[in-house]
Amino acid sequence: MTQVLVSVGSNIEREHHISEGIAALRELDPQCRCSRIFEAVPVGFEGPNFYNLVVELHTELSLEGIMAALREIESRWGRERDAIKFRDRTLDIDLLTYGELSQPEGPTLPRNDVYKFAFTLWPLAELCPDQIIPGDDKTYQEAWDAFSEEQPLWPVTDFSL
Repeated sequence: MTQVLVSVGSNIEREHHISEGIAALRELDPQCRCSRIFEAVPVGFEGPNFYNLVVELHTELSLEGIMAALREIESRWGRERDAIKFRDRTLDIDLLTYGELSQPEGPTLPRNDVYKFAFTLWPLAELCPDQIIPGDDKTYQEAWDAFSEEQPLWPVTDFSL
């Protein structure tokens, strides 16, 4: 079984789409683990705030298989593959890591979001604090402790999975 870490986000009917996205991920791994849900201001555009979290799955699917499964879940909830990058989302699921695989393209793993966005790194540090980031010598907690970007983010206390 391969450990897979994915980020999940929504800023359209957030509670509904996050709940449905997690339910679909649990079809892939009923024992998946979830970070807390965080609310974040959109990065790169103006719009409603996002709910974001990170989910840890274990799968026997290949890299291509898990990517196809994640795209299918997004499509099921209205994600358009050819939509512009920075815009509102019903459900956005991004593959962050696939086991210990570290590669610069096709897809980039770990995904650059691990280092760029508070809404990805804080949940990772919470879910897997002592785990080494593939291809790096830092843990997720060490990367979070060193994170210096100003990106408003706070835990959601009135919505749980």
